[in-house]
Amino acid sequence: MNNLRDLYVEQLRDIYDAEKQLVDALPKMVEAASSTRLQQTFNNHLDQTKQHIQRLEEVFTRMDLDPTGKTCEGMKGLIKEDEQIIKKRSDADVKDAALISAAQHIEHYEIASYGTICTYAEQLNETETLNTLRKTLAEEKNTDRTLSELAEEQINLRAESH
Repeated sequence: MNNLRDLYVEQLRDIYDAEKQLVDALPKMVEAASSTRLQQTFNNHLDQTKQHIQRLEEVFTRMDLDPTGKTCEGMKGLIKEDEQIIKKRSDADVKDAALISAAQHIEHYEIASYGTICTYAEQLNETETLNTLRKTLAEEKNTDRTLSELAEEQINLRAESH
């Protein structure tokens, strides 16, 4: 990497790989969740994640670049932790609370990544890409909010009673 544009492209490739990994992980999270609302939230985020991948592919097409070539080690680690939660034997409500925790770790990683990339896009005057990335960032923040509400209003309360 020699300049901000190189870093920007590397970070775009990193989040692209992260989103691809998440598409594979979310169905397992849906299956592991016992709460119907949590399953719906994960399914909704799966649909959004597929859109995020499409948006990133459009960004790379506009830049005339290949989106592949980078493995997101951060997401790999977060998904590994999530898989450990899925494998553990535990009360269904407690497992749902743990799944929300894991999902929010993932969301915060994505929020940080998209926030950074938006800053780079703005600095590099990538206006069209910036608007696309901001839309995705807003969706990631909304998913995080939804998970928090679900945890606070239902799942953590049920997990506490065990």
